[in-house]
Amino acid sequence: MASKDRIQRLKEETRINILDASLQIAKEEGWPALSMRKIADAIEYTAPIIYEYFSNKDAILMELTRKGFLILARDMKAAKEKHRLPAKQLEAMWLAYWNFAFAEKELYQVMFGVDVNCCELCEIMPEAEVPWTMVTEVIEDLMTPYKPTEDEVSVKYYTFWSVIHGLISINMVRRRTSDEITHEVLKTAISGIIRSIKA
Repeated sequence: MASKDRIQRLKEETRINILDASLQIAKEEGWPALSMRKIADAIEYTAPIIYEYFSNKDAILMELTRKGFLILARDMKAAKEKHRLPAKQLEAMWLAYWNFAFAEKELYQVMFGVDVNCCELCEIMPEAEVPWTMVTEVIEDLMTPYKPTEDEVSVKYYTFWSVIHGLISINMVRRRTSDEITHEVLKTAISGIIRSIKA
């Protein structure tokens, strides 16, 4: 039994090493540079060993996407729990989203296809639904007096997401403004959308 446990532990360690090496290559050289051969070289294994764990590069990207959504959901949940009022919760969650995007830039890129082709399957990944669910629940709380429809809540969510994701993408791909101006734009956008929900 101990031997089986040890083998399983070694397999899990190798799997984690593959994912860590992939992320490190992306940080140093960008996602287009990622290949099974480079990953194998980085962890000092042969390429066929990598294929025992992941069928192809897309499978690795898919797993990293899942990891990214788990971290993002954790960060947004922690931000939400610091506040009681829905408006403050929304602001805190979107600021946590923003902070995640730059703290985990490479994960964000692969999750949302910024400067990299992302996996189509990530759209049906359960982990990808968690941030959406957290935010829409708070939007519904804020809109409760108006008895919003599902479509009305969706419109508010996508208004938030399009503005914030757009601002993140602009800053990742072509940075031309200072941190102060960018942060001011971000806070203005968030507070403006929150006001429109309350109106």
